[in-house]
Amino acid sequence: MSALVLMIVAMTAAFLVTLGLSLLLTRPALQAALDHPNDRSLHESPTPRTGGLAIIAGLLAGGLFFAGMATGDLRVPLVLAASAAAIVVISLLDDLWRMPALVRIVVHASAAFGLLAGASLAIRALELPWVSYPAPVWAAGLFSGLLIVWFTNLYNFMDGIDGLAAGMGVLGFATCGVIGLLAPAPVFAAFAFIIAGACLGFLGVNFPPARIFMGDVGSSVLGFLAAGFVLWADRDQVFPLWVGILIFSPFVVDATVTLFRRLLNREAFWRAHRSHFYQRLVLLGWSHRRTTLSAYGLMAACGLSALGAVNTSSATRIGIIMGWVLVYLVLMIGITRMELSTRDSGDTGETGTYT
Repeated sequence: MSALVLMIVAMTAAFLVTLGLSLLLTRPALQAALDHPNDRSLHESPTPRTGGLAIIAGLLAGGLFFAGMATGDLRVPLVLAASAAAIVVISLLDDLWRMPALVRIVVHASAAFGLLAGASLAIRALELPWVSYPAPVWAAGLFSGLLIVWFTNLYNFMDGIDGLAAGMGVLGFATCGVIGLLAPAPVFAAFAFIIAGACLGFLGVNFPPARIFMGDVGSSVLGFLAAGFVLWADRDQVFPLWVGILIFSPFVVDATVTLFRRLLNREAFWRAHRSHFYQRLVLLGWSHRRTTLSAYGLMAACGLSALGAVNTSSATRIGIIMGWVLVYLVLMIGITRMELSTRDSGDTGETGTYT
């Protein structure tokens, strides 16, 4: 079996297992850990949040099939899987019983530094199109560990409306897979496509109106894996770190800007809220579907930009970065102005629907 065929079969296995189990978990007899609407949520009826278990099952099915049939260095995916197991356990406990934030962060940090130690994924230098700055070992390790912890949590923060996090998983990891194929880095590409396949399977029941949510056990693991792949790509020169951040920037920018804004406002940033930009669009009256599809367009554009940035001149790369900085500034200012206009007209705008 050729490497490409093996890759396709593994991705298909992840897709089918995730879709089948997701459908199974939506049945009333198997529904558990229902997510009940509250004043900080955007859904309207109790919905099971155990879909992440289906994603994990799909990842295991596709990953084990590929690992059993492929040749190549599997050290990184094996360490990734072992480290992610801790994220799965603490996230599942949180979905079922709600764990203290400090406990979750400690586990996230332990898994992050375990991944760095086991797979040697800490960055060696800060690489940007206009500068390359070698990083001291301690600083590189600390930055890389914090990056993993932040990705793990920001992905969870962004899982707030139907289909958003799963779509980011499809488009983000598929972009990683395509660049991996072109590198070529077949093992990297295969596991990226396996994750994309699992997310696509889950999207079959999570696209608006969602029948099931992925919960922390899905979103936190996907964030952890995204960080791992970004660092893996940087280490093996598949693509530099900044390109990986560009791929996932729709989540990175929204979550990071929202966090700093809440810190500046002296808000309890660790508590659930509805102040992410995507949530603000829903509160302005955008439906989940319209918001999610618009986000898909942004994600796809980031992916295409990342593909174009891999083998091009430094000047073009600088232009891509500056262009996206401008795009995000325009989007954030635009949403803020929409809110101000709505308030001035006396319309609260909180009419988001699932259609």
